[in-house]
Amino acid sequence: MRFALSPEHVDFGASIRKLLDSGRTPAAIRAWGAGDPAAGRKLIEGLAGAGVLGLNIAEEYDGLGAEPLDLVVAFVELGRAAAPGPLVESAAAIPALLQALPDSEPAGRWLPGIAEGAALGTIAVARPGHRAVALDADIAGLVLVTDGTRLSTGKTGELVRSVDPARRLFTIETDELIAEGPQVGAAVAAAFDFAALANAAQLLGAGRALLDSSTEYVKQRKQFGRPIGEFQAVKQQLADVFIALDLAEPLLHRAALTTATANRSRDISAAAVAAIDAAHLAARTALQVHGAIGYTAEYDLSLWLTRVTALRTAWGTTDLHRARIAEALRATAGQETPVGALQ
Repeated sequence: MRFALSPEHVDFGASIRKLLDSGRTPAAIRAWGAGDPAAGRKLIEGLAGAGVLGLNIAEEYDGLGAEPLDLVVAFVELGRAAAPGPLVESAAAIPALLQALPDSEPAGRWLPGIAEGAALGTIAVARPGHRAVALDADIAGLVLVTDGTRLSTGKTGELVRSVDPARRLFTIETDELIAEGPQVGAAVAAAFDFAALANAAQLLGAGRALLDSSTEYVKQRKQFGRPIGEFQAVKQQLADVFIALDLAEPLLHRAALTTATANRSRDISAAAVAAIDAAHLAARTALQVHGAIGYTAEYDLSLWLTRVTALRTAWGTTDLHRARIAEALRATAGQETPVGALQ
């Protein structure tokens, strides 16, 4: 069986790419990191107008109620452009979280504003011994914080330094209680899975952008009178990146198609591991082929290098995702039909 994106998905991705290309994204990213979100907010308003923020929001809350594959297509392009802002949180995590709660009041209160781009949302996870931090909480209209059993609104605290200047993290303290109990744990699990899926798609897009940039650069940079792209060692490095990204893509598509099954967490984690590793390889290779200029903050390559570094652990490390895969495989191992039963 051969899986390929439909013409509608391809056109949707192309329209988002065109929108992002017209928005002078590198300048918007740098301004966002400097504390000036005006250009980035304008870009996000355009994305909301294209339906991106409402993809994972049901029609009853003024969203599109689209398929998870649409979300993946959109976030690949967002990663390719390294678009700033709490997009995973607004478009993936918070809609999944609020719509999984038995009480529809929080979803009805906040999701229509997110779908239309009037407000952004962000979320922090409180863990024992760690500060709860949320992305871009200073400009978000909705800040949520959860410890897995309680869900509350949050109050924004101090700025926390990130490896990616455009990912502005803030400490969060709990405020108004929204919900508590076992249902919150199930809703948080859904939010994590959809966020991890969107984050993996972002990484795949960022990896492709790094590969494209590296491929163009090796055609121009010369050593010993020849473009370095003619050297076999460089060709092999770029080929390895291409293969890694190409193998991660179908895992991402499969994960998007199985979000409504019992294998959701396993498949999303498999896609996350592949995308994280492929994007990391793309970043390392890009830095190697660009040489010293790749280290400079003024060169646009740095925007993607720091973004990949930050996203690699934003919604679960590879160790965490591999542990989830192993746990899922152990859980299903005992359910397999014995060979003797088939005779």
